[in-house]
Order: sequence, then C-alpha cells, then structure tokens
Amino acid sequence: MTFVQRHAYGFGCGLAALFWPFFRRRRRISVENLVRCGVAADEAEARRIAKRAFCHFLGHMCEALCVPGVVTRDNWREHLDVSEADPVAVKALLDDTDRPVLLVSAHHGCWEAATNIISFARPMIAVARVMDSKLLQNWIMKHHFRGPVTIVNKTAGFSRRILEQWAGEKAAMTILMDQFTYGGAMLSFFGRPARTVTSAARLAVRAGCPVVVGSFVRVAPYRYRLVGGAPLAFGKDADRDAAAQALNDRLEAAIRRYPEQYLWMHRRWRDD
Repeated sequence: MTFVQRHAYGFGCGLAALFWPFFRRRRRISVENLVRCGVAADEAEARRIAKRAFCHFLGHMCEALCVPGVVTRDNWREHLDVSEADPVAVKALLDDTDRPVLLVSAHHGCWEAATNIISFARPMIAVARVMDSKLLQNWIMKHHFRGPVTIVNKTAGFSRRILEQWAGEKAAMTILMDQFTYGGAMLSFFGRPARTVTSAARLAVRAGCPVVVGSFVRVAPYRYRLVGGAPLAFGKDADRDAAAQALNDRLEAAIRRYPEQYLWMHRRWRDD
C-alpha cells in the first residue's frame, strides 16, 4: 500500500477530531440519541462514543476512497471477516449467486467500502441518494466502484426495469433503511418510535427472496467484519410493517455491538 492508502483512515479520524468541537448541534444530537437509546449510561460516556463515531465516519469515508486501489477481484475475500457471521447468510450473499438477494443495512460500519467489495462477488444495485453534481456522480461511478454497481436514486422507487435487472443479474439489492422519512411507518428503533422506510420490507414480501440484514464493521485497515444473523424470509401474506420491524430489530442488534461505528449525529427520531 502507498503512504496515503495506509494512513487514510487515520487522517480522516484526525481531521474529524480537530473539527468536532465546532459541530455543536451534531454533538448535542449524538449525545441525546445515545443516552435516550440506552446505549450510553450517562452523558460522559455518550460524549466519548459520539466523538469516536464522528471520527469513524470521516475515517471510513477517506479509507473508502482508497479501497479501489487496495481491494481487487483477486484478493477481496482476504479483506472480509465472516467468522462471526451466520454461515447461511454468508452463502446467500457471497456464494449462492444464482438467485437475487436483498441486503438491508444502515449507516453503520463501512457501508461505502462494503458496496465496492461485495460487487466483486455479484452485481450490486444500491438504493442511495444520487449526488446533485453530475460531474461528481460520474466520477464516483467511473473511478470509485470496481465491480458492477448500479445506483438507484432513493426518491425514484423501484421501476420495472430495475426489478427486472435485479432478477436477471441475480444481483444484491442494497438498501440502507435507518434514515428519517416523512412518509414512513411509525415503528420501534432502540425502543423509541421512529418513522421507518418500509420499501425493503415491501420488496422482501413481494419477491420472497432471502434478506440478509447486518453491517460490515471495520476491524483493521481495509478489513471488514460481517455482523448479522441468519437470513430472513417473508411469505407473500406477511404483514409489511411487522416485516419492517423485524429488519429494524436486526439492525439495532448489530449497532449495539459496535456503537462507535454508527452515525448517531443524524436526526433519526423526530417525533418523540
């Protein structure tokens, strides 16, 4: 690795630590979320976790930019730690590539790096926010991703073309479902009511495909651990809100294990 690649995460963490005192509103939101969710016992612990989470966020973003130069189609498995993951989930996501799969995650761990790495195992369709700048979006698609990745604007929904592509390519449809939404169902997340995106649950019920729920957390430079349980499956008659709640519960369990790698500074809970 080059000097920049080796120290990218540390550079991002250091920069975040330098500017953290100036993000007063984000500090307040993070500490409040951590205390009210019961993740931190008191404000002192919440402040410690909040700062580490902010440093991880920027560190991960810097490291993710270097992933294409470090992780290749030949060595990508060396960068994934599946020792704590459910074997059936690992098989469904990385090995059983003759059927589509739904990957549900959160802004937890290293979601940007994970998308790049998993695309070496199978095509990826990521539901995400498309950059306002077409120049930046084109740069990301050309230089950042190395495997076959299709970005679907999260405001556009699932078109027939995308669903056909998902089924035809046997791709992994990836959805981050932990962001606030004005039109979501009011469900529980960390014991608190939160408006929740239900598109992942609706798609899982409709398609009947295996649903892998979890995160890829950082354990070392360019080494990521899959955290999550066995795949979920929902029948055609399953209650969609109940299915979305099951996904929320799985994400919460993963975040509780590694709270320093979650994006606590966003306003996830706005109605309680």
